Amino acid sequence: MGLLRGVMRRERHHEPAAPEGPTVEPFDVLSEEIAKLTAENRRARDRAVERRLVALRHDAGIAATREASGSGGLAAPDAEGLRTEQPISEVAPESLTPGNLRAGILRSGCVLVRQLIPAAEATAFADQIQRGWEARERLRLEGTDPDGYYEEWDPKVGTGVIGRPWLEKGGNFLAGDSPRMLFEMLELFERANLLPVVAGYLGERPLISLHKSTLRRADPRVAGRWHQDGKFMHVRALNLWMALSSCGADAPGLDIYPGRLEDFLPTGTDDAPNDWTIAQRQVDEAVGSDSIVRPLFEPGDAIFFDELFLHQTATDPAMTRPRYAIENWFFGASQFPQDYAPLAL
Repeated sequence: MGLLRGVMRRERHHEPAAPEGPTVEPFDVLSEEIAKLTAENRRARDRAVERRLVALRHDAGIAATREASGSGGLAAPDAEGLRTEQPISEVAPESLTPGNLRAGILRSGCVLVRQLIPAAEATAFADQIQRGWEARERLRLEGTDPDGYYEEWDPKVGTGVIGRPWLEKGGNFLAGDSPRMLFEMLELFERANLLPVVAGYLGERPLISLHKSTLRRADPRVAGRWHQDGKFMHVRALNLWMALSSCGADAPGLDIYPGRLEDFLPTGTDDAPNDWTIAQRQVDEAVGSDSIVRPLFEPGDAIFFDELFLHQTATDPAMTRPRYAIENWFFGASQFPQDYAPLAL
């Protein structure tokens, strides 16, 4: 670990999205319409409104990237409220701030928040993911989804969504491919008061993306692969990984390195299965196999981490149950990757 702490992180320059492209209204105009329709949908759920909200959030995301004035600075670290007696930094949900989030990531690579959302809400959302999974299968077999749980959506900007088959193989689908569940996911974020924390951490208006907002049903037969997400995202970002079911024992959890890396480990070497994944030998040499931890998560528990965090899905032959989870990346508007499709919050 000491060897890597002293490595200076490479600067990665990002050019904001060019103004050319689809015509959209100003962000404030779109945001007002989103707020109006969101309030209406809270009163009475409407599939057409939820579909419209996805399109509006995409337009507002495009507008936000165009209107961004410059790169925001990350929050200054402030350890107040942060518990550091364990390898993984931890904070109570009511004490989560941009400062202690940054301090925890700098200390242990991630921050654990127990019960970020109530367990009952997490379990209910896991049931929704299962219904979304079943709806996708029913659409293919019968051509119908009367409850509106799955509806693939193609954005105006960003590269085409070519990763759907790969996601499906691992038991996942994009939140944006279910307008109903995207609405409910953002409502969970709203009730947890996440957006002010994320905006404060990134130092500017946060966006999410169609490509990197995933609803997961992790199969215990799918092996994990060591990786750092920044290796292929190439921008500064903040990830929220939220367990919706108990995991880490009889369902897949996460293997993590609870320390700060300041650069990327070599990828595509030795037995690494992909050019973006890290071989076990590289992990052992860089941080030591005895430094890896596998936390136990309960429904509603979450961790936050950035693009340098070293982790993999934790599976074991003895595991028999799937793990349900949300994985969502937040990006600053000025740092938004051009290959992805933005969605405003």
